[in-house]
Amino acid sequence: SLIGRLMFELPEEMGLIAVAVRQTQGKGRGGNAWLSPVGCALSTLHISIPLHSNLGQRIPFIQHLMSLAVVEAVRSIPGYEDIELRVKWPNDIYYSDLMKLGGVLVNSTLIETTFHILIGFGFNVNNSNPTICINDLIAKFNKEEGTELKPLRADCLIARTVTVLERLIEVFQEKGPNGVLPQYYKYWIHRALCCSGKQVRLRDEEGPVAWIVGIDDYGYLQVHEEGKGVESVHPDGNSFDMLRNLIVPK
Repeated sequence: SLIGRLMFELPEEMGLIAVAVRQTQGKGRGGNAWLSPVGCALSTLHISIPLHSNLGQRIPFIQHLMSLAVVEAVRSIPGYEDIELRVKWPNDIYYSDLMKLGGVLVNSTLIETTFHILIGFGFNVNNSNPTICINDLIAKFNKEEGTELKPLRADCLIARTVTVLERLIEVFQEKGPNGVLPQYYKYWIHRALCCSGKQVRLRDEEGPVAWIVGIDDYGYLQVHEEGKGVESVHPDGNSFDMLRNLIVPK
C-alpha cells in the first residue's frame, strides 16, 4: 500500500495517516475483505514503537488500545457518555452486545529496535445500512432521554480517536497494562460475562466449561476452564462467538 511505502521515507517524528471516504479493497483479519461504504470513518495510521518499551514488549495490546480509543472518542464527549458503544476482544467495536459497528486491524514490522505499525480502523458513523451507525444510536438516545445531542462527523471522530490513542499509548508506556485496563474493562463487552459468572464453552457446544477472567499482561484473553487453572487464549487462533458463548479455535 502507499502508506506502507511512505512510512519508511518520512522522518520518525512525523506522523502519517490516510483517510478514506469509501473502502473497496480493504483487507480484514484472516484474509477477509473489508468493504466499507460512504458514511464510515476509515483510516490507516502509522506509529513507531520502540521494541524495548512497555508497549513494544506487548504489541498485541495495540489493537485493544485502538478499539478503546474509538469508543472513548465518542463517550468522552460531554453528554455522550452513555451512548452504548463497547469494545469486544480482540479488535471490534460494538453497539452494546448486539451489533458490530467497526473494527481494527494491526500490521507490524520490526526494523532494528523499532516497530513500525500500521493500524487500520473503521467504524460506521452515518450509514444506517446494513445494521446501525453511531448517529442512529445518538438519535435513539435523544428519543429515549429527551436530549438534543448533535450527530457526529466522521472526520471529527477520526481526529478525536487519534488524540485519545496518543494519550493511551503514553499512559501504557509509563504504567504498563494496569494503566489502561481499568478504562478498557469499563467499556468491555465481556464485562457482564465476568461479573455474572456466565459460562462459555471451549471449541464446541459440547466442549469444556470455562469462564472469562479478563485480559493478561500481553493482551490475550484469559479463561478459567472448569477443573483447571487460568489459561490465555491467543486472538489469532481463536474467535469468540457472542451468539453461542463459544471460544472456537479456527
